[in-house]
Amino acid sequence: MEPRYVRARELMEADVDDELVALDPQGGLCFGFNQVATSVWKLLDQPRSLTDLQSSLSEEYEVTPAQCREEVQSLLDDLVAKDLVRAEPIG
Repeated sequence: MEPRYVRARELMEADVDDELVALDPQGGLCFGFNQVATSVWKLLDQPRSLTDLQSSLSEEYEVTPAQCREEVQSLLDDLVAKDLVRAEPIG
C-alpha cells in the first residue's frame, strides 16, 4: 500500500506569478516552488497519496499519467529529503 504524503512544516508563503516562495522561519531557509511544485504543495494542505496527486495533476496539466507519476514521485522524494514533506504509512 502506498504512503500518504503530508506537510512536515508550516511555511510562510507568498505567491509570485505562478510560483510560490516559501520561508521556513524556524530554519531560516527559503524555497522557490515552480508551478507544478506549487500545485503539489497546495494539494498537500490535506494528506494525499501519490495516486491522488497524480490524478489531480493529470487533470490540470497536459501530461501522460506515467510521466506525471514519475515527475511527482521525484518531486515528493526531493521534498522529503528537504524535510518539507513526510511519507506516512496508511493504516
